[in-house]
Amino acid sequence: MSSSLHSRLQQLQSRFTWDLKEEDMDLENLSIRLQEHIDLQLGQRGAVALSYSFLAYVRYLQGRRQEAMSLLNQSEEKTRECYGEESERRLIVTYGDQAWLKYHTGDYKQSHSYCQRVDDILVKYPAGSTTVLHPEVYGEKAWTYLKCLKAYYPKAIDCFHKALELQPDDSEWNAGCAIALYRTEPSDLETSQEDEESPAIKQLRRALEINPDDGVLLSMLALKLTAHKKHQEAEALVERALEKDPDNPHAIRYIAKYLRIQGDDQRSIDLLRRALERTNQSAFIHHQLAMCYKKKQQASKNSKPFNKQKLKQWKHLRIQHLEEAVNIKPSFVVAIADLALLHGEEKNFSRAEELFQQGLRNSSSADKIVFHLNYADFHLYHTKQEDKAIPHYTEGLHLTPNMWELKKCVKGLKMIAERRLSLDENDAQSYGLLGLVAKAEGDKKKAEEFYEKALDCDENNDEYLSALCELRMQLQ
Repeated sequence: MSSSLHSRLQQLQSRFTWDLKEEDMDLENLSIRLQEHIDLQLGQRGAVALSYSFLAYVRYLQGRRQEAMSLLNQSEEKTRECYGEESERRLIVTYGDQAWLKYHTGDYKQSHSYCQRVDDILVKYPAGSTTVLHPEVYGEKAWTYLKCLKAYYPKAIDCFHKALELQPDDSEWNAGCAIALYRTEPSDLETSQEDEESPAIKQLRRALEINPDDGVLLSMLALKLTAHKKHQEAEALVERALEKDPDNPHAIRYIAKYLRIQGDDQRSIDLLRRALERTNQSAFIHHQLAMCYKKKQQASKNSKPFNKQKLKQWKHLRIQHLEEAVNIKPSFVVAIADLALLHGEEKNFSRAEELFQQGLRNSSSADKIVFHLNYADFHLYHTKQEDKAIPHYTEGLHLTPNMWELKKCVKGLKMIAERRLSLDENDAQSYGLLGLVAKAEGDKKKAEEFYEKALDCDENNDEYLSALCELRMQLQ
């Protein structure tokens, strides 16, 4: 029976069949966030039931199977409470998870019973095609991917789109799709197109047509519109979010980010502190506070008379909140990189090294550039070891940086090369670095000249010879 049952289980729509890789998930942080959603009753109708069922899967991965089953029972109860007679299709995934969990505990009879419950629902509500799922299944799958990690966001968007094809006016799927698109688009201040609205803006507007009082959607749209220079509309959205959803910490964190961008740092800090009273385990809010204190610190540097005590106070608060953020979410790439560089400024080199190694070890390839840039700055400006900074700036160039990151790599390498050439005009490595920089900037002719100079100083260097040959072929 075990073999045939396992084959049947693999046909179910369940988190056990959605290719969720344990190594991709920060289970402790995910657990904290899902529990927070449950405690604060966050999200749209039925969202708490989804949090219960996903938390059950996390508990299974953590080896807490009895608690996992209890959470799935609570998810079922919450679903029935929210949807009443319309709850059955929303239980397809929950029953699938329960079937798998019973199978893993050796209770094959109960596992079979849950499989049968799924079959009964599918007979009662046929999907119309073997390749099409119910919109409720696409939706739950999408929310699960969205709560996992950045690499799963494209899958979330795809599932939300499929749910919307079947239920185009559903509030939940429209909101989820808007949030997923918001997270995958370039950061708000990097947007270059001021006229044409992005897919995220269009979807946020669509979601707000259906649910005009959603504070999270209102504040996300405000941030997007700020990048498109639509300040008056953005401000009105923020005021509406504060009026309609003043106690939602998820909305407040975006509102506070908007206020910080507008230069209203103190109001931003006050809102974030208020949000922490409801959810002190939010890495995002701690990081936003650190960003506010960074602006305070920068303002103190330029203030007259100069207040050294205030400067130390803001830096201390930055470190404090970044440490909290990293402690809550050890995979928080940007927070780790910022914190490492701050410890470098404070000459706490051992803690800085520990954080840089943690970041480089655990970050995805897309995030590694942040660590290479900060690591390079750490060595260039704080440990004063240029030789250790060079490979990190160089690696940054190879990781397809955006314009800001490219400029930072270029600035660091040029500074090192020009300083060394001022001491020794025959320094081959410096000409090689300038050749690399010119190539990255798209000036192949200038790059060719620098590599020629590098070879004049070090005629047997294979690296420079190879780079020069490649450039000459491209210039022909």
